[in-house]
Amino acid sequence: MSHQASSGPGREPDRDLVEPIIEVADVHREYRMGGETVAALRGVSFRVMPGEFVAIVGKSGSGKTTLMNLLGCLDRPTRGVYRLGGDDVQGLSDDALSGLRNRHIGFVFQSFQLLERATALKNVSLPLVYRGVPAARRKTMSAAALERVGLGHRLGHRPNQMSGGERQRVAIARALVGSPTLLLADEPTGNLDSATERDTMALFYELHAARNTIVLVTHEPSIAEQCPRAIRLADGRVVGDGPGREVGATPRASAEELHA
Repeated sequence: MSHQASSGPGREPDRDLVEPIIEVADVHREYRMGGETVAALRGVSFRVMPGEFVAIVGKSGSGKTTLMNLLGCLDRPTRGVYRLGGDDVQGLSDDALSGLRNRHIGFVFQSFQLLERATALKNVSLPLVYRGVPAARRKTMSAAALERVGLGHRLGHRPNQMSGGERQRVAIARALVGSPTLLLADEPTGNLDSATERDTMALFYELHAARNTIVLVTHEPSIAEQCPRAIRLADGRVVGDGPGREVGATPRASAEELHA
């Protein structure tokens, strides 16, 4: 797997010289419901290069949750190709898929998914436990990850002793602790007030500036507009791919319908 960095924050890497972190080619995902076939994704194709910060934006039912599950190796395409760092996930066993997910993807969830009785340090160390990292090394790495997100003074605090923004920072530190190839954030601002939302997006920009590859899934156009690149989904298809301030904007027709 290539780990070459992009040419700089906010700049598009040379796609001829760098291997994509994500390559999605004509991906379909279908489900059987009540004897009928439901198409959640219909021929989705795009690439994400190392160091990119990309939003995937769409309304409920657009297919973004299904796509997030595929990108996170929590599901597989019905047909089409998904490669993560050059590895085609389709032919992998469940154990191999789990290993790929553990090694290469850091997850950030809307609901934080922290252990309430565990300290920030122990919450962040969980992915390292699954990797078999020795205890002393886990503590050092977890403390460094918390320091990186501005919580070096909160190592021994539990989630109920923290604000929503601090809990989200713990979740981001947990996602970062193993130096993943891809940071995948699912509605990371959905449970935050506007001030904490701004702080969280500022943190993502800091991580982007440090050349982390970030894919942020959101239903909020205002969040997508803040990302350097946005991919808009509608009815299981890509209907826009470009700068966030353009693709993330609410389509005129939808805005008119809201005021009809």
